[in-house]
This record gives sequence, structure tokens and C-alpha cells, in this order.
Amino acid sequence: MKQQEARAWCGVIGPTGFVAAWATAGPLTKGYSPVQEAISHLAALRAPTRWLMTAGFVCFGVAVPVYSSALRNSLGGRAWLAAATTGIATLGAGAFPLDISPTTDRVHRGFAVIASSSLALTPVLAGQTLSACGHGRAAAASRLVGAMSGGCLVASAFVPTEGLFQRIGLTLSDGWLAASAVAILRVMEPTRVSPAERLRSAPVF
Repeated sequence: MKQQEARAWCGVIGPTGFVAAWATAGPLTKGYSPVQEAISHLAALRAPTRWLMTAGFVCFGVAVPVYSSALRNSLGGRAWLAAATTGIATLGAGAFPLDISPTTDRVHRGFAVIASSSLALTPVLAGQTLSACGHGRAAAASRLVGAMSGGCLVASAFVPTEGLFQRIGLTLSDGWLAASAVAILRVMEPTRVSPAERLRSAPVF
């Protein structure tokens, strides 16, 4: 039970560390516009806040896959796979910072696309399982968060305010990860019943 609790807490730690990193690094970077510029520029090769933003990538990339095992045990379904994917892809994006070469830039952006897509997909997949278990309102809220997050992340590729839409999209899904982790901690019980049975009997999430 203590291991499961620790894994669930990683769903709070990872998103919090990531958001704190870009929220702190942006104001520390002279001439950087959080509305127009993507978060990845804060971890670019010669960025003064590279170490801080890279730490945020690592915090998220390590913690969220650990949290995904708690999500799998508590919820079942396929949402945990999407969560694990987004964490691993975030590590990949952090390992290939921008401005080294055109090739590494493409690799970085590839990992970033995978990470953002799977992040937005996580609450959508969780919504399917929640709906099947009779949690209609939670399912609808999860799907809405996923749709809004995905919409913002797609829009960020086509508008001059890329940074703003990216931050909105990521924060929505990161908030869902943290909220779901707290919900898992609230309903956690020392029982041997299946995840679906535990979910059906739980008062929340």
C-alpha cells in the first residue's frame, strides 16, 4: 500500500515540477516571451535556464511513468499507457535540446509531439473507463479536459501565440494528472478486489 501511495504521489510531483520549472524559467530569461515562444526554448543549448528547464523535463519524465502504474492499478483501461508514454517522450525531448543541429531539433520536436499527444489522450482514455464504471460526470470532465488540451496543443502549431496555447494545453492535462493522483489517494483501500470493482465502489474518481 505504501508503494502504491508513493506512485500515486508521483502524479502530483511530476506535473508540479514541470510547471514550476517553466513558470520560473520564463521570467528569468531576458527577452523571452511566454506568449509567443515554446517552453522548449527555455532548455535550448545556450539558454541561461537550460539546467532549470531540463530538471523540469526530468522530474516530469521520471515521475509520470511511475504514477502510471498507480493509475493502471486503480483505474485499469489504457490511460496508464498514454501517461507512461508522455513521461518517456518528455525524457526524450529533454535529452535532445534545441539549437544543437537541425537533426536534433527534429528529434526534439518529434518527442515533443508524442509527449503532448499522449498527454492529451490520457484523460480521454480515462474517461472511457470511468464511463464504463458508472462515473458519468468524472468521465465527461476527463474527456472535456482531454479535448480542450488537445485543441490548444494543435492550435499552438498554427498561431503566433504558440507559447500561450501550449501552456494552456499542457496545464489542463497536467492538472488532470495531479487531480487524478489525489483521487487515487483518496479512494485507496487495502483490498484485493479488481481495479474495476474498486472503482465502482469508490465514492469519487
